[in-house]
Amino acid sequence: MDVIFQPNIYWGVVWTMVALAVVVFVALHVVTAGYGVMYNKKWGPAVGNRLGWVLMEAPVFFAMLALWLLSDRSTEIAPAVMASLFLLHYFQRSFIFPFLIKGKSVMPLAIIVMGVMFNLVNAYMLGGWIFYISPAEYYDASWLCSWQFLLGTAVFFAGMGINWHSDYIIRHLRKPGDRGHYIPRGGMFRFVTSANYLGEFIEWVGFAILTWSVAGAVFALWTFANLAPRARSLHKRYISEFGDEYRALKRSYIIPYIY
Repeated sequence: MDVIFQPNIYWGVVWTMVALAVVVFVALHVVTAGYGVMYNKKWGPAVGNRLGWVLMEAPVFFAMLALWLLSDRSTEIAPAVMASLFLLHYFQRSFIFPFLIKGKSVMPLAIIVMGVMFNLVNAYMLGGWIFYISPAEYYDASWLCSWQFLLGTAVFFAGMGINWHSDYIIRHLRKPGDRGHYIPRGGMFRFVTSANYLGEFIEWVGFAILTWSVAGAVFALWTFANLAPRARSLHKRYISEFGDEYRALKRSYIIPYIY
């Protein structure tokens, strides 16, 4: 582990990810990622959505778990709690969320491969900082009583609640056998087109605060760079499908009243 977590290598990866986040944010305003309601056969071979989500999200769960267990800091309470919050998100995303999906949509293998690479790099950044790069004793037990941890954890769980509730709303838009398209309503959908993405972004802003780290901030930046353009594309899709009915809702894309 010491080889891959040399500071010059680690920080090189972190700052490269900052630059790539900007590139991805711009690129996704031009090219729409072809999965979910925006699925496009041009993205190549695909697998079922349930399997796709497991294949895309599970590797980061096991990567973070390995970084934790192999670390000399594995028994320290504060790093363990922070890693557990990360793993909670990805356990739900890998092993619960996929099996709640209704319908028979598919996900391109190209999207899955890119998602796996993105997730593993983020595990390297966050797990690397928490367990290997941060100064010794930086996250001692008293960190769990710090304002950063308490505020960040509250924000993290608020975002998780928004994300899960929004996914619930989306899953229950249709009755069994119905293939129609409907406008999500309720919850944070009152303010934005992609309330589920808003919740996920808030989660990782919370994680950045509770770890008070550059790595956490970069992960939150990447989350926005990846999800905000997709929220914009979904917004346009709803307008093209529902017209003035949707325009009248005056929703933002992902950040209420801002974007």
